Amino acid sequence: MEFFRGLHSLPPDAKPGPGPCVATIGNFDGVHRGHQQLIGDLKKEGERRKLPVAVVVFEPTPQEFFAGDGTPARLTRFGEKYHLLEDAGVDKLVCLKFGSELSAMSPSEFVQRLLVGGMQLRHLAIGDDFRFGKDRAGDFSFLVQSGEQAGFTVARTDSFVLDAARVSSSGIRQALKQGDLAQAERWLGRPYGMTGRVIEGEKLGRRLGFPTANIHPRRTVCPVHGIYAVRVNGAGLERWPGVASIGSRPTVTAGEEIVLEVHLFDFSGNLYGASLEVLLLHKLREEKHFASVEALTEAMKDDADQARQVLGLKRN
Repeated sequence: MEFFRGLHSLPPDAKPGPGPCVATIGNFDGVHRGHQQLIGDLKKEGERRKLPVAVVVFEPTPQEFFAGDGTPARLTRFGEKYHLLEDAGVDKLVCLKFGSELSAMSPSEFVQRLLVGGMQLRHLAIGDDFRFGKDRAGDFSFLVQSGEQAGFTVARTDSFVLDAARVSSSGIRQALKQGDLAQAERWLGRPYGMTGRVIEGEKLGRRLGFPTANIHPRRTVCPVHGIYAVRVNGAGLERWPGVASIGSRPTVTAGEEIVLEVHLFDFSGNLYGASLEVLLLHKLREEKHFASVEALTEAMKDDADQARQVLGLKRN
């Protein structure tokens, strides 16, 4: 997948650009089954026209830019999104910095600078509720009219419906918040997971008999909290079973930093610096404060036993 970062990476400032192409625009948080259907339809259109498929995303997202601390949790960091879009068959990824410059663009500027001049757009697939440009003045009708003048077609995307509901990133966030990992998996088309590089921790888990691989989720707001039965990929591991804690560790720290700590069952080895994918398969309980480290240790033993049972392993 070819990557373009920023307007300056597109014509006329830089050549060659991603076009001519067929494209879509959005946040693609989670790259769920609705996004996958959209990309699949766009790939068929690209094959028909013999053109590559391009996706335009924003960093930060428009919602993050305007909402600040009130922004919703991200399902996927940009790096995770990049790999998911690549796996879905996207040929060109354009990532634009959403800030004062882009938010101040008129709808006409957006179309001419990005879609026509920067991408040489030939076909756009977009939701009919898409808004863009200063004060969100641009809409689906404006895109259709602009396409008629500039020579690109515009198609309305269909919603992907499961469980009698439209699949959406917000719906997946709600399922995760409620601990309904089965619904999140149905809507994503895969188990929900988080990736990151293993960092050095305080080694408290090792002293308590539960050594952990510690990963910083690197999200302003984390979509999951609690204790989970998990499977882990990466560093030579394939769906390795374990138990994970995601939270601020209230028993041992007074801070608010969120850390993902994974205890791998029956594993011995050094994972520092390794990149791991942690798949959350079942929520065991919420994170809680214990009166003592001893009480925490007993809870960790119970969590490990429950996780082994959920994952179909023998309990210790």
